[in-house]
Amino acid sequence: MKIVYMGTPDFAVTPLKSIYEAGHEIVGVYTQPDRQKGRGKKFLPSDVKVAATELGLDIYQPEKLRDTEAVEVLKGLSPDLVVVAAYGQILSEVVLGIPKYGCINIHASLLPKYRGASPIEASILSGDEETGVTIMYMAKGLDTGDVISQASIPIGRHNTETLTKALSELGADLIVKTISDIESGKAERIPQNDSESSYAGKLDKAMGELDFGKSAEELERLIRAMYPWPCAYTYFDGKTLKIIDSEVVSLTDEILGDTSITEGCVAEVTKKYFVIRCKNQGLKILKLQPEGKKPMDTVAFLNGYKVSIGDRFGKNE
Repeated sequence: MKIVYMGTPDFAVTPLKSIYEAGHEIVGVYTQPDRQKGRGKKFLPSDVKVAATELGLDIYQPEKLRDTEAVEVLKGLSPDLVVVAAYGQILSEVVLGIPKYGCINIHASLLPKYRGASPIEASILSGDEETGVTIMYMAKGLDTGDVISQASIPIGRHNTETLTKALSELGADLIVKTISDIESGKAERIPQNDSESSYAGKLDKAMGELDFGKSAEELERLIRAMYPWPCAYTYFDGKTLKIIDSEVVSLTDEILGDTSITEGCVAEVTKKYFVIRCKNQGLKILKLQPEGKKPMDTVAFLNGYKVSIGDRFGKNE
């Protein structure tokens, strides 16, 4: 199989290496152009470009793959199959029609659930017990193509960072088997049920603000879903405070009945942790990042910041 691989972030690296190690001929790797990152605004390569360079593969970085010149270059590679994993560009119908066996996509959800840009975050936010990877034929619509194969894993206490890594490894195993099935003619084509689909759009920073009027369970899931970007946050002493890890804890009837400890107030504090009251229960803070500081556990935070019962987190009204 002559394969063109298209991907950009770290999620797409392990599947690329898996296809390479399986012995397939990767005739080209497409990834997004180098972008400015960090405070220095230096142009840095994507994770996939770094991996492809290490493997000695030919790299292509068109600004727009739909441009005539870029399409002709892809045609010249004569791929049997195009494999896509979080590439970052929508493939035109012309591109979809180039490879002999079509274009397939490694998508980080159990389709038709969570089509769109942030399926991993959506699965955590929804409190799902499991998620997984779907490999599908690409079609004109957004993540609407026929399903070829799927594999699932439990979500447990994963945050987006760790779950992305786990799903990348799951997809790496599944893509090699799926390519083999396509090559031998064994691959299935299972149409998606559109009525069971939902859309997981792009994230923005505002989504990470903690509203302590919500349940502790909701906020704990939000904290895991928003890490590492944009990160859940609140305010303390007028400054932004990112919350990286937490757990739900029960509050006593005495605390719940105390009218001075309202939602967003500290309900309990020790040398090792503090608990913020939420709608129904408490949120024990385990790891956080003060404005202008590096991430730290709560023990380190409490050594440098005074936190007392009744202190309020959130914007001052």
